[in-house]
Amino acid sequence: MAMRLSPVMTVMQAAADKASKRLLRDFNEVEQLQVSIKGPGDFVSQADMRAERTLKEELERARPGYAFLMEESGESGGDNWTWRWVVDPLDGTTNFLHGIPHWAISIGLQRRLPDGSIELVAALVYNPAAGEMFWAEKGVGAYLNDRRIRVSARRDMLESLFATGIPFAKVSPKRRLPFARVMGVLMPQVAGIRRFGAAALDLAWVAAGRYEGYWEFGIKPWDCAAGALIVREAGGHCTDPDGNDLNDLPDDVLIVAGNSHMHGKLREIVAESLTAA
Repeated sequence: MAMRLSPVMTVMQAAADKASKRLLRDFNEVEQLQVSIKGPGDFVSQADMRAERTLKEELERARPGYAFLMEESGESGGDNWTWRWVVDPLDGTTNFLHGIPHWAISIGLQRRLPDGSIELVAALVYNPAAGEMFWAEKGVGAYLNDRRIRVSARRDMLESLFATGIPFAKVSPKRRLPFARVMGVLMPQVAGIRRFGAAALDLAWVAAGRYEGYWEFGIKPWDCAAGALIVREAGGHCTDPDGNDLNDLPDDVLIVAGNSHMHGKLREIVAESLTAA
């Protein structure tokens, strides 16, 4: 029997499903896409922009008055918002443009409370090429399609698999040295480190128990808003290197996620590497 979704999750899944149809068509004809270059290693295609327009139209129609923070078009809806969508229409654009079926639509929903604090309340990460939709709502749990998911229970670093985003051309030199330090400390202790090129999916895979942990320096709110909540609702932890929850997402996010056994160990390594660098 199909799950009974909340009204807001119904809206999110319908919007993602509509945007995904054109993205899949574009993905199958990727060599014909018109591509402009925003910067080294950071491409934006017509596919990104079409998907973002579709998502905004669908979300705005269902929830008029909500603010937006979107990768391509930025902020809209005013500064004094109570509800805000945080959207990446195509996380893993470089994978997409190279014909690699590892990319996702990411939608997070934030709420501003009366005391001014902000919380993440709903999240979706959808990889239509794989038919995998990860989603969560605060206090409801995390799911892959219609199946409940949990972070892994591994305790031993030697059995654990980690993910990260290896610095590339646009990453500042100040981020490269601490990254190298983390790699140097972590590599001899673990089963492996993966770099698949889509932060939203890295976080969703931590939630699903495929990775024991994930870290990255200098990603954007739309890269991780949805994934952070999905990890937490799957029983994991997702913080900055100082252990602060990522609800009021800064423009430059330093992120560490993991199961309850690995998060503290990974966070300590990351924090020490940042201090040393």
